[in-house]
Amino acid sequence: MTAQVALRNVSKTFPAGRKTPALHALGPIDLELRRGEFFAVVGPSGCGKSTLLEIIAGLVPPTEGSVEFEGQPIVGEAPDSIGVVFQEDASLPWLTVAENVAFGLRRSGLAKNERDKRVSDVLRLVGLADFMSSYPAQLSGGMRQRVCIARTLVMQPRLILLDEPFGALDQQTRLLMGDELLLMWRATGATVMLITHALDEATMLADRIGVMSARPGRLIDVVETNWPRDRDSRIVERSEFGAITARLWKTLREESLKTIGRASRIPGEGA
Repeated sequence: MTAQVALRNVSKTFPAGRKTPALHALGPIDLELRRGEFFAVVGPSGCGKSTLLEIIAGLVPPTEGSVEFEGQPIVGEAPDSIGVVFQEDASLPWLTVAENVAFGLRRSGLAKNERDKRVSDVLRLVGLADFMSSYPAQLSGGMRQRVCIARTLVMQPRLILLDEPFGALDQQTRLLMGDELLLMWRATGATVMLITHALDEATMLADRIGVMSARPGRLIDVVETNWPRDRDSRIVERSEFGAITARLWKTLREESLKTIGRASRIPGEGA
């Protein structure tokens, strides 16, 4: 497959503050995301997973190294063809579902009928067509997160970056949302990168899983799942599912123990 995103020797160090030392958070990392794949990233808390996503999104500059999207360097704000969904509910409570989804299209230059069609199509895709006139307060947590995903999809990005989008949901809802996410991925043909703490979520959703070390986060393993593209949550019943999850945990257990050990030695540092 063609590499759509390429990171070369990417590192991030946050400078020292008045009361804090400099923090080497990430890297060096070399990574290529293949066009159209679903790539998940797992790692111990504080290893720089979200920082990695923010660098690819153009929200945070790397201290060293380079990031390219479709052969062009990402310097500063990323192009509109990269969409980002964060864990926090970012729906706007004073707007209806349809107005929330259309929010990013306001400056697109599209005619109103085209904007309305895009919004309608995306709401059908995420299963919210019957809630176009509802407000976020009238929706469940999972439905509000679908609104946020729809607001990204309506921009028709070629790369979608997801930072723990289902972290606040219960396990059963996460599995069902995973099914819907796989449907959206297949329908759009976009490349997806998912940051998650949940090893079963990563195993179920991804074509490949990047495993990061304790801080400073580096890629220490990349696991190919070899799942069919038309998979869904029933994949968890397969014996290979347990084997992949066990492989991830074997690596992450050692890295997480390093993080816990570091926290126990440094007063005031969290895990």
